[in-house]
Formats: sequence, structure tokens, C-alpha cells
Amino acid sequence: MMEFARSEKFSNCVVFILFFNALLLCCVSGIGVNWGTQCTHLLSPTTVVKMLKDNGIQKVKLFDADPNILNALKKTGIQVMVGIPNDMLYTLANSLPAAEKWVSKNVSAHVSSGGVDIRYVAVGNEPFLSTYNGTFEATTLPALVNIQAALTKAGLSSRVKVTVPLNADVYESSSEKPSDGDFRSNINNLMLQIVKFLSDNGAPFTVNIYPFISLYLDPSFPSEYAFFNGFQSAIVDNGKTYDNVLDANHDTLVWALQKHGYGNLPIIVGEIGWPTDGDKFANLQNAQRFNQGFMSKYVSGKGTPMRPSPIDAYLFSFIDEDNKSIQPGNFERHWGLFYLDGQPKYQLNLGTGRANGLVGASGVDHLAKKWCVLKPSANLNSDQLAPSVSYACQNADCTSLGYGTSCSNLDVKGNISYAFNSYYQVNDQMDSACKFPGLSMVTDKDPSVGTCKFRIMIQTDSAELNGIVGSTTTVFLALVFSLLCNVKF
Repeated sequence: MMEFARSEKFSNCVVFILFFNALLLCCVSGIGVNWGTQCTHLLSPTTVVKMLKDNGIQKVKLFDADPNILNALKKTGIQVMVGIPNDMLYTLANSLPAAEKWVSKNVSAHVSSGGVDIRYVAVGNEPFLSTYNGTFEATTLPALVNIQAALTKAGLSSRVKVTVPLNADVYESSSEKPSDGDFRSNINNLMLQIVKFLSDNGAPFTVNIYPFISLYLDPSFPSEYAFFNGFQSAIVDNGKTYDNVLDANHDTLVWALQKHGYGNLPIIVGEIGWPTDGDKFANLQNAQRFNQGFMSKYVSGKGTPMRPSPIDAYLFSFIDEDNKSIQPGNFERHWGLFYLDGQPKYQLNLGTGRANGLVGASGVDHLAKKWCVLKPSANLNSDQLAPSVSYACQNADCTSLGYGTSCSNLDVKGNISYAFNSYYQVNDQMDSACKFPGLSMVTDKDPSVGTCKFRIMIQTDSAELNGIVGSTTTVFLALVFSLLCNVKF
């Protein structure tokens, strides 16, 4: 009898442990994604929201507070981080009423009556990038303080938390070891003020981590260290082993926080991902390898050596943005898991029960199957050629051209055709957008070659909304550009 009781007790204990473990797993927050909108042709918000739901995405990070997007997110159960662009920081820093008005319009209105599950307000976006030369250093913290005060006044401070998405360049290590991490010397005091403010208000530290950038900036960087396959020359630091960039970078921040008494401050990885074009390291294979490696780590609930609990993260990004600045690099327009038309780039298991991988957009209409290309009879020595190609690329997207890119296999004529077609598609295939003087023609034969796809644009009104020239004015501007420029191709 005693033995049976022990056995039953043991069985109950096992059942409880299994149940508890299952409970922990089910409560690990699902993966988030960044939803950017710097596109010449935007998918409708309802289409994107359907994609989010179809792919089991539970969290989304926005870079502004577009009312159309927020309305599309109402009553979906998707957790939202709304963003405040850097160009608004000055106004919000210098006016509490402006902050209160912003919160009322962009948070309160959607939370109270719209049913949008807003969890965070992201004040600025990487405002301390060294390339900004300190432009936002004086306004970020005051803006943060005013938005927090506005949330408190609106009775939302316990539900909606403030944060500042920061680039990982706000901290550094004097060696390769995370334990030598600290905040960047020129903003150390400012960072500590922000960290204290976040801690005092129960808010998280948000950081964007990009192993791709490490490889992009330093070709001698060990490429295997950027992925999750157990880098052989792992770093051992205080008995902890680091065999990938993410863990080492993340824990450099943990050490920086810990040194100043904030070792328990929650951390959100606001952006993490890998681009698919625009650089020799940016391709479909590397992106699939990195993102699947990260997702396998994420789904397993495995954190970092210093923070072994599950990571809270948002993949960057959900959909490509062909109108982003390429100042950091041509890869900037190719971070998406999906192309501009909402079709998946590669198979990826997000751990959301979708065994067949990513689910693309449905009901998206494309323009007609026609392309603008170089005329076979065109004179390659024409003084109109170089200015025409330059104009097309400046006003469309030629970031898939170049060494190591998806279209690096094209010859000179192919490069010209690609540029012309990109401009033609961005301008909704208007006849006037394929009238480069004596050089171009429209064809119904797909000029795609190998990995280089001459894409057809989707049907949408967003080209006009984004200020893309789409009339006969384009021809006039092209001709003026040709006359003013003396460029050799």
C-alpha cells in the first residue's frame, strides 16, 4: 500500500512537472516582426494584417503611428509597439502638451475604443547612431520623459511602456569579451540617465543587433561566427562560451547594465535579421540560414549565457522596402522575409505551427506582364545613355545590380534594361516611363536571367502617395537631366 502511494505520488509529480514545462513553453511570447512602410507600392494594411495572422505572428513593431495600420490591427490580439520618428523628438521634448496630444491621438484613441493591443511606445529610432553626430542627444530623454508623463496622465502607464530602440553601437567592449562591455564613452552619462528612467518606470531596454553588419563592415570577420552553428573558435568569458555574435553582443549589453546596477533590466531585441540582396553576403541562402538558426534558438526558449531565459525579439523585417535610404548600403531595401508583393523569399519555420513555412499574401494583383528594356538597336555610345540609366536608378531601385548581388550575372545591356524596367514598374508601367530617348522599348518577353528577376510591380495607389513621378513629366525631366549631365557609362 505504501509502495503504491509512493508510486502514485511520483506519477502525479511527473505529470505536474510535464504540465509546468508545457505551461512555460506555451507562455513563451511568440516572435515579433518589424513592419516598415518605406515602399513605392504598399500592400494594404488589411492584407499585411492577414499575413501576420496567417503566419502566427503575435507581435508587431511599427516605426510610426499610421492610423490606417492601427485600425487594421484592432481586435486582432496582435501586440503592438508604435513608433515615434526621430524628426518628432524635438517637438515632443520641448512641449508636454504636444506629447499629451500625441498620446491621445495615437495611443489612447486606439486602446480605449479601437481595441488595439498597444504595449509599447518606441520613442525615436536608433537616435544615437554615430552617423547622426549627436543630433538627437539633447532631445531623446526629454521626449521620453514627456511621453511617459502623457501616458501616466492618460491612465495608461501600467499598460503601455516607453522604450527607445537603440543600435548596438551605444555600447562597446574594450576587448572581444562581453564582460568588458560598457556604454560608449561619449554618451555614457546620457545612457545611464535613460537606463535609470526605464528602470524607474518598469520599461525595457530595446536594442537592435545585426550580425550581418559585422560581416559587411569587416570582410575578414569570421563569417561562421555570425550564424548559429557552433563557431569553432568560440570566446570563453568568465566560464561562459560564446559561439555566435548575437549572444556575445547581447551579453556585452547585459554586462554594461550590470556594472551600473541594472543587471535585471528587461531587454528586447527590437531588430534582428539578414538581408537577401544588395551585397555579396546578402543572399537568400545566408538569410535563410541565419533566420532559421535564430528561430530554432528562439523556439527552444534558449537565451544567452548571461540571460538564459527566452529572448523577446522582433525579426527585421516582414516585407521589403524599396524606398528606404541606401546610405548604409544597398542591402537596406532587402531585409524582408517577403518581397514587395507579399510572397515569401524562402522557407522559414517560425515555430508557430505552420509546418509548410511562410504563408504569402493572397488577393494581390500585379500590373500587366510587360517590361521596359534596352532596344536591340540602341547605340551604346549614345550620350543619352549614362544620364538615362543614372536617372532611372536615382528614381527607382537598382540595388540588385552590382558585385555579388542577385543580378551580378547581367552584362552591360542587361544592367541597362534592369534600370529602365525598375523605373517603368515604379511608375506603374506608364508609357511615358519607357521613353528614354532612342534607347528603350516595351516587351512582353520576361528578361529575367537566372537569379536576376525583372519584377512586375503590384497594383496600388501608393506610388502616387509616395511622390513617385508618374506622368509625361518624367520624360521631360529625363531629357533635362541628359542635357545637364555629361556622364560616361
